[in-house]
Amino acid sequence: MGSIQQFIDGFPEEPGYLDYGRVGPLSSVVVAESLGQIDVLSRARFGSLGNLLNQTERMRNAVAAITGFRADQVVAQPNTSTGLMHAMFGLTGAVLLSPADFPSGPFAAARAAEALHVVTPVWLETNHGRVTPGEIRQQLTSDVVAVAVCLVDSRTGHLADLEGIRQVIGDRLLIVDAIQGFGVIDAPYEVADVVASGGQKWTRAGWGTGFLALSDRAVGRLTPVFSGFTGTDSEGDPWDEVLPPRTDAGAFQVSNGDNMAHGRFAAALEELEAVGVASVEAAISDLVTRVIDLADDFTVPVASSRDERERAGIVVLEPPAEQLTLLTASLHNHGVSATSRGGTVRLSIHAGTSSETLDMLRAAFTSYSTAAIY
Repeated sequence: MGSIQQFIDGFPEEPGYLDYGRVGPLSSVVVAESLGQIDVLSRARFGSLGNLLNQTERMRNAVAAITGFRADQVVAQPNTSTGLMHAMFGLTGAVLLSPADFPSGPFAAARAAEALHVVTPVWLETNHGRVTPGEIRQQLTSDVVAVAVCLVDSRTGHLADLEGIRQVIGDRLLIVDAIQGFGVIDAPYEVADVVASGGQKWTRAGWGTGFLALSDRAVGRLTPVFSGFTGTDSEGDPWDEVLPPRTDAGAFQVSNGDNMAHGRFAAALEELEAVGVASVEAAISDLVTRVIDLADDFTVPVASSRDERERAGIVVLEPPAEQLTLLTASLHNHGVSATSRGGTVRLSIHAGTSSETLDMLRAAFTSYSTAAIY
């Protein structure tokens, strides 16, 4: 079992970075894995490529260890959006989801409806983008066969109650876009039927890393519309005949993936498993509380939830409209990386967020509050 301090020591980025919700700088273990894989592929020494080609299996085992799904229920994807496309195009019936969710889900549902005319998006009305079991219960109809949610909303920072949603929807499929919480929230993935995520944000594994995990029930109900030659039971490339798709999650793939990306993702998840997601979540929760306290000290309005049960690593600030530019400029001038969008500023805090970074944030708040007064 690794220590949380060892995990924190693997954050090599410079102080001031609070933008993991956009992209996570590569961790030290991922950098080391990348350099090793690049060396192997660049030299192509006789007999050396076998291990490189086994990275997909390694990644699937690592995802299984984190999510609780079996390795055979996991298939590699280049990103979250592709995984959600597979799920939405495979549905038949109505899917309930919020139009305010990150566009990957709504776009996948709409495109599937336009192309195949067998799935129908039913748009959930929410309270400022927060999807709750109560809202789902009120708007659930008999024709809904699946409900899609974001584990953590990218704009509000709201953490979905997956267990509560499962109780409400019964045996309908529960589809989860996990990207904004995967690796930092000890979520009950076992209640979901479909989990899609990438590794470029909170797991700090870089772009091109992702997965789709499907329960046995999901495999039975979804049609593998985009199923390529690697999605068959052929032991090699299926030359001279077009074989039917596999009968497990492996059917939901089009071609061979990026083995180097899979190796990066596996390395990140193996380190995460060693320390424990719960330990990382606890460290983040403490730091989020400190950031909220800092905002309160300087009367910077916090729009995201203060309840630990409803938050992850995202703190959303919502200053008066006329002061948004001032806050954004203050953060920029003090070297704090954050995302400004739609009248709010999003701070993304990870376990490796340092005291120096918090000091830089304090200095930015000081400049903002001083200028705002005058």
